[in-house]
Amino acid sequence: MNGPVGTSAERVDGPARVSGGYRYLGDIRLPDVLHAKLVTLDCARARIRSIDASAARRVPGVVQVLTAADLPQPVPRFGPQFRDRPVLAVAETKYHGEPVAAVAAETLAAAEDAARLIRVEYEELPAVCTIAAALAQGAPLVQDPALRLGDPLANTNVLQEHRYAWGDTETAASDLIVAGTYTFPMVTHFAIERHGCIAARDGDGITIWSTIQHPFWLQRTIAELLSLPLAKVRVVAPDPGGGFGGKQHAKYEPLVAFMAMRAGRPVRLILTLEETFQAVRRTSAQVRVRTGFRADGAITFREVDADYLLGAYADIADRLVSKGSYVSCGPYRIPAARIVARSILSHTLPSTAFRGFGAPQPLWASESNMDEAARALGIDPVELRLRNLARRGEQFIPGDTPADGAWEQTVRKAAELVGWGTPVPAGRGRGIAVGIKPGPTTGLSYATVRLLADGSVVMSSGTSDMGQGARTVYVQIAAEELGVPMDRITLLMGDTAVVCYDQQTSASRSTVLMGNAITYACREVQAQLRTMAARHCQVDESAIEVARGVVRLPDRQIPIGEFVRLGLGRLGGEVIGIGESRKEHVPGHPLSGSPVFFEFNCTAVDAEVDAETGDILLVRHVTVSDVGKAINPMQVRGQDEGAAIQGLGHTLMEQYILDESGRISNLGALDYRIPTSMDLPLQLCSDVVENADGPGPYGAKGMSEGALLCVAPAVAAAVTDATGAVIRDLPLTAERVWRALSTPAADSSPTATATAAADEQRRCADGT
Repeated sequence: MNGPVGTSAERVDGPARVSGGYRYLGDIRLPDVLHAKLVTLDCARARIRSIDASAARRVPGVVQVLTAADLPQPVPRFGPQFRDRPVLAVAETKYHGEPVAAVAAETLAAAEDAARLIRVEYEELPAVCTIAAALAQGAPLVQDPALRLGDPLANTNVLQEHRYAWGDTETAASDLIVAGTYTFPMVTHFAIERHGCIAARDGDGITIWSTIQHPFWLQRTIAELLSLPLAKVRVVAPDPGGGFGGKQHAKYEPLVAFMAMRAGRPVRLILTLEETFQAVRRTSAQVRVRTGFRADGAITFREVDADYLLGAYADIADRLVSKGSYVSCGPYRIPAARIVARSILSHTLPSTAFRGFGAPQPLWASESNMDEAARALGIDPVELRLRNLARRGEQFIPGDTPADGAWEQTVRKAAELVGWGTPVPAGRGRGIAVGIKPGPTTGLSYATVRLLADGSVVMSSGTSDMGQGARTVYVQIAAEELGVPMDRITLLMGDTAVVCYDQQTSASRSTVLMGNAITYACREVQAQLRTMAARHCQVDESAIEVARGVVRLPDRQIPIGEFVRLGLGRLGGEVIGIGESRKEHVPGHPLSGSPVFFEFNCTAVDAEVDAETGDILLVRHVTVSDVGKAINPMQVRGQDEGAAIQGLGHTLMEQYILDESGRISNLGALDYRIPTSMDLPLQLCSDVVENADGPGPYGAKGMSEGALLCVAPAVAAAVTDATGAVIRDLPLTAERVWRALSTPAADSSPTATATAAADEQRRCADGT
C-alpha cells in the first residue's frame, strides 16, 4: 500500500485558513492591553532638535510616551548581522518612516490622537537615496564611523565588499565579448498580513507574540536587549499570513518589549499597510555583467560587478548580497570568473530578505546577458544554455557543492512546454531563462515525535508555516514513517516554550533540515519499538523490523498502534524520539559553509507586446523546478505558481517611487501596483523534475523560491524576441516598453563586439 508521501494530501490547516477559523496575531486579544502608535517624520533624513510630548500626555487614556531619551543610554541597538539599528531614532532619522517616538494608550484611537499631537522640531538634512549618490565623493555618511570601529570602509557608504574569483579573466581568449549594465527596482513584500507584535511581562521575564519567521532568533535578540536569560523570554509566533523573508528578523519587537516592561502592562502594535511599506523591502541593485564567448557559444569568462542598495541599517541584507552574488555567474561551467558585490548604505528604509535572497538581482543581469550573446552568436537561446550548463556532479563553483541535479532535463522540459521552436504570430515572442540559488549553508533543527499509548502521535517543530505548507509535509513524513493516519497526528509549532529549537525558517530549508529531523525522530521511535518488541516477545532484536506502521516479527506482524498498547502495558506512557539535523559552520568558506542543495528553475514565457501602448500580455508562462522529490505535489505546484506570479511583480510593475528628498511617494495599495487577476498569464503551467537526488527526506530538495528567480530575464527576452527592443531596466512597465519601441533600433542593439585578435578581447560596446 502506498503511503502519504508523494500524494497531494489535504493541508492539515486548510479548513481553518479558508473558513476564517485560524487565529493570526491580529486575532489575539489580551486583557488590560495598551495600544501603540509610532511617531515618524515626513522626510528621509533629519536632525532631531527636540520632542515635545506634553500635549500628547494630556490625551485621556494615554499611559506612556516613549522617546530615545527614555530608553537605557546609550540607546540599545540590534540587528542580525550588525548591531546598528537603534530601538528609536537617536539624534537623527535615517529613512522615511523611522520612528522617533511611540505612544501607548488604552485605545488605538487615543494613541493615534496623541501621536498626532507630538511636536518634533527637526532640521531636514541632505539624503543619499541612490547608489550613485551614496558613492559620490563627499556624500553624507549614512552611518556614524564610530559604529564601525576597525572597519576600513567606515568613512564610506560601502558597508561590505564581497569578492569571489577563479581562473584568469584577463587572459581568457574570446571570440565575442558581451557587456551591459542592468538595474533592479526597490520593491516591497506585500504580505497580506501586516507586521505586528504584542509584548507582556511574564513574571520576571517577558512574552512576545509576533508575526516573526524566526521565533528563536527573536528570543535571543530580546534576551540580549533586556539582559534576560533565554529561559525568561518566550516568543509565541502564530503562523504568519505571508512572510516572503520580510518577517525574518526583529523590526519593532524590541521597542514594544521596552514599552511593555516600562508600563507593566501588555502593549500591542499592529502596523498599518503604509507603515509596513516603510518597514521592509527588497534591495534594489545595479549589476554590470561582462562575458566572453567562443564562436561555438562556450563561455570563456564572466565578470560581475553588483551594487546592492541596502538602506539605512544592515538588517540581514549584507548576507543576501554575499549569498546572492555568489551564484551570479549562473549554473554554468565558466573557466574564469571575477565577482565583486558591494552592500551600499543609503537614507532609504532598510532592506531585508526577500524570496530569492539576493539571487534575482544578478540573475536578471547575467541571464539577459546570455540572451544578448545568443543573438550576437546566432545560437538558439536554449541551445546556448544547454552547451554551458553544468552537469550533475560538476563543480561549477570550484571547490564547492557540485551541480546536484540533471538540470538539462529542467531546461528541455520548460522549452517543450512553452512550444519552443514552433512559429509565433507577429508581435509575439518567446523567452527562456534559468535561475539558481544556494540552499542553506548552515543550519540546526530539532524535532520531537511522541508515539502515545493509543497509537496517535504528537510532534513538535520550531519551523514557521507562513503558507509554504510545512505543517502538512511534516505530518506526511511522520505518517509515512510510522504508518499512522494523518488525522491521528498533532503538530505543535510556534512557541519557544513548547517546541524544540529551530535556527530559522528561511532558505527553503524547511522540508530538508526540519524534515530530516522529523525523519530521524521517527526512526528513533522505531528503534525503541524494536527493543520493546524484543523484550516483550523474547525475540532477538535483529530479527525484528519496524516500518510502514507495523512491527514485523519472525512469525507475525502487529500494527504499531496495537503493539504500542501491548508494549507499554497497564502503566501506559509513550515512546519519544528526538531528531537533530545539523549543518555546521565551515571556517574560511565565503558563505560560512557549502550549500546543502541548489534550487534550480527554468522559466519560459510566450508574450505578446502591443506596439502602440507597450503593454505586455503573457500568453503562456511555464515554470519547471528541480525538486528531487515532491512530497506533496499540489503544494509544490502552488508554491511555484505563487513564486512565478510574485516574480511578475518586480518584472512588470512593482517599484518604490522616491521624491527628491527620499520620501516614498507610492505608499499603500492604491499607488503601488502588484499583479492582480488582470495581469496574470492566460496560461500558467508549472511542472517539476523528480530524480530523488536531494539531501532531504526521500530525496527531496528545498523549493518555493526557484520559480521567482528568472522570471524577469525570461519575460524581457520574450519582449525582445517580439519587438527587437532590448531593455535593461526593471520593471518592464508599458511606458518603458513603449519608449524602447520608440527608440531607433540601432540604439537598442545587443552590446556585443566580436573579435579574434588578442588585443581586442577586452573591448565591448555598451550601447547604453
